[in-house]
Amino acid sequence: MFTGIVTAIGTITKVEDRGDLHVTIACPWDPDKISIGASIACSGVCLTVVGKGGVAGVAWFAVDVSGETVSRTAQDQWTVNRRLNLEPALRLGDELGGHLVTGHVDAVGRIALAKDVGGSTRFEIVADENIAPYVAEKGSITVDGVSLTVNDVEDEAGGNVRFALNIIPHTGEVTTLGDLSEDDAVNLEIDVLARYLKRMETLRAA
Repeated sequence: MFTGIVTAIGTITKVEDRGDLHVTIACPWDPDKISIGASIACSGVCLTVVGKGGVAGVAWFAVDVSGETVSRTAQDQWTVNRRLNLEPALRLGDELGGHLVTGHVDAVGRIALAKDVGGSTRFEIVADENIAPYVAEKGSITVDGVSLTVNDVEDEAGGNVRFALNIIPHTGEVTTLGDLSEDDAVNLEIDVLARYLKRMETLRAA
């Protein structure tokens, strides 16, 4: 489990096609504190560490990314020089600063609007109808691994959902969200509590 609070930005330095992709990611962590087999969320995708190296502050770790994962995440995410939001798995006793995040991408959204508003950036993201029931005003959603609060929601005529987020300057600076612009694709994960509530509602109506 994760919280959606990004602790570092990593950069993909190598991508090898071994059937699945073998991806090496540079990061500012201490490699002695990265465990083989540990889970790290990479822009919202939970991946397992299979290799590591470097020195404190100039470290790297390697992960294997399956074809299934590639097909369900943002286009061009697994390419050299791509920057990724990183978060190690939640430990017992850690502060829950965001909301509970599983690291499983539910949908890929598209940024339909990126506009400066009062010093912050307003994003409007369009996603398909499959996640529309789980997006609620003042609810939580994870965008590229970052826990955010939904400002407002609009259901579009074709079934898609359009929702707005406010990105404050600090969030833009310490995550990759500050790099995003209109038409960019982003990984979305719905609030796990909304997932269970929807399931209970479905069973109650059956």
